[in-house]
Amino acid sequence: MIKRSLPSSASVANASEDGKLVAPAASRNTDTLSALLQEWGPSRGQALEIASGTGQHVRTFAEALPGLTWQPSEVDPERRVSIDAYTRNLPNVTPVAELDATISGWHRRFNGQDLIVLINLIHLISWQETRTLVSEVAQSLSPKGRFILYGPFKRSGLLTSDGDVRFHEALFQQDPEIGYKNDEDILDLFKNVGLHALAPVEMPANNLAFIAERPDV
Repeated sequence: MIKRSLPSSASVANASEDGKLVAPAASRNTDTLSALLQEWGPSRGQALEIASGTGQHVRTFAEALPGLTWQPSEVDPERRVSIDAYTRNLPNVTPVAELDATISGWHRRFNGQDLIVLINLIHLISWQETRTLVSEVAQSLSPKGRFILYGPFKRSGLLTSDGDVRFHEALFQQDPEIGYKNDEDILDLFKNVGLHALAPVEMPANNLAFIAERPDV
């Protein structure tokens, strides 16, 4: 994830054994997200996870989708150690790459991706950073490659639960440029960068998953 000071509730991870970090949120949603990827992602090819965090997600994804070769990435060095600790014995996961996906130009290092996954980051970065990130994703995908974006979002400009209101306000107080993005703006952004939105998927805990595809042209 991007180097930004955030409320403690935004990105919590606790130390475990062998350099592994444990994020309670990842422990809760990993199986649900793995099922989402099995339904909407390709079964073979190259897969990039942006902002892999502790590594809990990518380990489960790699086990559930063994036909994909997974490239985890993360900007935080402590979390890169954790990611490698989770994945070092998996044959279809490459060593974690240092990546701040909010900086333009990274698609040249990670081109030809059949799947790109981003979990719980968009609300922690600015809209300009979001636009840069999604534009880079569009350029990094291969034709028919898919982008799966998951996290909390506004619906038609509205925060739809008390928990979302509190979390968004905490983020806004920390940095007025961050906070929940609007679902309609995300769909417009996909269109502007040449991605075709396939479906928004309602997820547990009032989250959304957006599925987008790079056209085969």
